[in-house]
Amino acid sequence: MVFDLGRIEQLLDLLGSPQRAYPSIHLTGTNGKTSTARMIDSLLRSFGLHTGRYTSPHLETVRERVSLDGEPVSEQRFVGAYREIAPLAELVDQKSSEPLTYFEMTTALAFATFADAPVDVAVVEVGLGGAEDATNVLQAGVCVLTPIGLDHTEWLGDRLEDIALAKSGIIHSGATVVLAAQPEEAARPILERCVEVGATVAREGAEFGVLRRSVAVGGQVLTLQGLGGAYDEIFLPLHGAHQAQNAAIALAAVEAFLGAGANRQLDVESVRAGFAGASAPGRLERVRSAPTILLDGAHNPHGMAATVTALQEEFAFSRLIAVVGVLADKDAAGLLELLEPVVDAVVVTRNSSPRAMPVAELAELATEVFGPERVEVAAGMPDAIEAAVGLAETDVQGELSGVGVVVTGSVATVADARHLLKR
Repeated sequence: MVFDLGRIEQLLDLLGSPQRAYPSIHLTGTNGKTSTARMIDSLLRSFGLHTGRYTSPHLETVRERVSLDGEPVSEQRFVGAYREIAPLAELVDQKSSEPLTYFEMTTALAFATFADAPVDVAVVEVGLGGAEDATNVLQAGVCVLTPIGLDHTEWLGDRLEDIALAKSGIIHSGATVVLAAQPEEAARPILERCVEVGATVAREGAEFGVLRRSVAVGGQVLTLQGLGGAYDEIFLPLHGAHQAQNAAIALAAVEAFLGAGANRQLDVESVRAGFAGASAPGRLERVRSAPTILLDGAHNPHGMAATVTALQEEFAFSRLIAVVGVLADKDAAGLLELLEPVVDAVVVTRNSSPRAMPVAELAELATEVFGPERVEVAAGMPDAIEAAVGLAETDVQGELSGVGVVVTGSVATVADARHLLKR
């Protein structure tokens, strides 16, 4: 990958700068971006706005990346937009030493689709980093930074300061920044960027946050402190304290966009409706019962720690088996070490991504963490799920209510399992 905004800027200029046809909310961070974007989308629609949402990666179809009013665009609209863009992309490629990337093409396609719809607001997630990401042509009025941890270190640096600095590049002059709680070394460069460009900052723990949360059937009930006041009795059909945090961030972002503040609170019934309609496929998503099978796309230690906490706090498994497949450039050992205390055994496999870690390499790491008696190896996802269900049901006398399987380690792993299990 060659990071250069010049190519996407040229393409968008040829398209008539579609990204200027609507206001945007721009999100970056290490974990929680897609879930937060989906909550923001749902909240905005509960206030009657037509929305466009651009997120990545996708689970089943590339059309998931480009959503209108909460639904993936149709095949007809997607193909039509591509056919409009393709000849202009060829012109850009002819003038550049590096061709437009897959992500740059989907970004341009999303922005053009949103302008054509038209939408009232676009909710846009960065692909990688921030400053040099293809989406950073927006100069959005509301910027969201979810929790930052170590990931994509080969591109962004191996220090939190470097990663936060790259991500703070989405903050432009006059923006309102909704900032999740961050380690000090990550917060510092973000706040310095805000001062540099004259941005206004709303910080989790100061201006907004989670006041109370309790586990409920199918999710949790929250009281959130927003920029405009407290919002209570909010049902969120998602699991985990990290999703409650994402909800607080999403609420603050929508308040900032709609102009809520000290003297203006959003309609609480609309807020409740927006959160009740939120979804996050592949994030502790239950796709089977007896035994329970959960899909979770945690792919770095920061995300896996949140998943493990949710498994401990919100699920009462008497026996839990993990199916794990990771990409070769990820901290597989770190993921396995976090999983080890909460699962009884692990089935390692290879997902369908060309970047997947070989099974033998992952098995070796798993054996070091779990010991050989708690590790099984499966060449592909069908065999891995079958093996995990078999292990989960071991020594169970007909009662499967406390038995579970969690499929995790990569969005690609979850996508493979979802294709098999969710029809």
